[in-house]
Amino acid sequence: MMMVLGLSFIIFHLSFSSVAAQSWSSKAAKSVFTLKTFGADGHLTGSAIGFFISEEGDAVSSFTPFIGAVRAVVIDASGKELPVEHMLGANEMYDVAKFRVTGKKLQPLQVVSGGMPLLSEGVGGTPVWLLPYSVSKPAAVSGQIAKAETFQESYAYYTVRMQMPENTVGCPLLNANGEVLGIMQQPARQGDTLSYAISAAFVADMKITGLSLNDASLRKTGIPMAMPDGKEDALLMMYMAGSTLDSLRYQHVVDDFIAKFPKEEEGYINRAQLAFNGNRFADAARDMEKAISVSSPKDNAHYAYARMIYQKELFKSSIPFEEWSLDKAVEEANEAIQALATPVTDPQSPANVYRHLLGQIYFAQKKYDDALAVFDELSTTDIRSAEIYYEAARCHELKGDTAQMLAKLDSAVNMYSKPYLKEAAPYLWARALARMNAGKHRLAVQDMNEYEKLIATGLSAEFYYIREQAELSGKQFQQALNDITKATQLAPADPDYFTEKASVETRVGMYDEAIASARECIRLAPDSPNGYLLLGVALCQKGDKTEGLPQLQKAKELGSSQADALINKFR
Repeated sequence: MMMVLGLSFIIFHLSFSSVAAQSWSSKAAKSVFTLKTFGADGHLTGSAIGFFISEEGDAVSSFTPFIGAVRAVVIDASGKELPVEHMLGANEMYDVAKFRVTGKKLQPLQVVSGGMPLLSEGVGGTPVWLLPYSVSKPAAVSGQIAKAETFQESYAYYTVRMQMPENTVGCPLLNANGEVLGIMQQPARQGDTLSYAISAAFVADMKITGLSLNDASLRKTGIPMAMPDGKEDALLMMYMAGSTLDSLRYQHVVDDFIAKFPKEEEGYINRAQLAFNGNRFADAARDMEKAISVSSPKDNAHYAYARMIYQKELFKSSIPFEEWSLDKAVEEANEAIQALATPVTDPQSPANVYRHLLGQIYFAQKKYDDALAVFDELSTTDIRSAEIYYEAARCHELKGDTAQMLAKLDSAVNMYSKPYLKEAAPYLWARALARMNAGKHRLAVQDMNEYEKLIATGLSAEFYYIREQAELSGKQFQQALNDITKATQLAPADPDYFTEKASVETRVGMYDEAIASARECIRLAPDSPNGYLLLGVALCQKGDKTEGLPQLQKAKELGSSQADALINKFR
């Protein structure tokens, strides 16, 4: 009797569930759609089934069709085509994707949260239905849960007793209430009596974050990601996009940020920078003015504007734009300083950064006294740096004050201690050249030696030539010979280095070597008088005037102004 009652209950339960399924299937079918994706050439690259999970257009489907696609549309049960706007998440391993389409008041399915808790303790036998895409009366395919395994703590992966019809990967798997438990996965073999579904909640819970640009799955599709909901996450995405995406895709990210956060200055500043990079200065100016108008406080926006104008006048001055000038940059820099929300004396105030830019603008205007006053003041603040001392040194140099220039370069180098960091290299090189010009040749060589240690590889023939010149002036002949030899090895097709090598070798009495170097110079530049002149000198110095004097005569014929005096000397 008990067995008969139990069997009757099961039959009643299944019958009741079938009736229930019929009650929601027609409505639920409006949520299911066909997804089509397209490549850059416009050709169809893939298709799948999916369904809406929100009235605002959030939807889920298989991820495979999105790989390599740059555009996608969904065709709903009424035949209406809706474009896919953004990706909201993806997982290539489970082949699922979440995305958003353009549309309002769409018919969504209700996703069961998690999935596992709402199944009975005896999971096996729980009735479920696969709802296919259909433009006519839908026919839900019934089945039973055979097994539900937990992954990532709260989501279910279902094994279903059901033979999946063709082209139903991505279709929803629903319970008796018409709620979505899972998304159908690719079966092991077509016609199998066991099918599989991954928790729909797993896909519905996907979210775009500031780090989603690094997501390996999402990077495989050309359809843009949605902007994160939180401002900080959105800012992080925008900044990362600037260094990881091409300019067109980066432009989309910036536009999306502005659309989502229209009162945040960062979006307009970044879009202005894009316009600036494309020499669209009027567009950049409009966006910078907009950034200033929406910002509070306004110091950063004024500073960004001043820096942009300064860069334009410094690097793109040949492209006319009457609204911008260095005077305008000065105005914006001063506006930034005056708009500070914190007192200028506050150690955390960005005033010093703004002043630094102001000093650089004065320098570009050739107002060296004004620039020097700013740099000297900054050298006593918390942003004191080698760069600021170097900029002050340049002011002294252009004012003709060599002693003060060298003192400031000493301060720049002294910002680093030995062993020097690579960051010290440009300041060591600047001081080396300054010392060389000031006649402090051995000190210049010391700086060049330190510079060589820091750069290690990639030094040019020109470096060794310049150091050779300093060594010669400092009477360091062996070092000079080593360096000019290195220069000829790095630039074996340049006759000037062989000319210099022959000159040094002659100077130290290495006549045979000088003769060989001069002949190589002649081979490389037969119409230049230099090789013949040095060959003649080396031969004469060696005592071979018979061959040497004709070489000097050849140099004279080619226009050498020194040849006559040397011919008279050795004749």
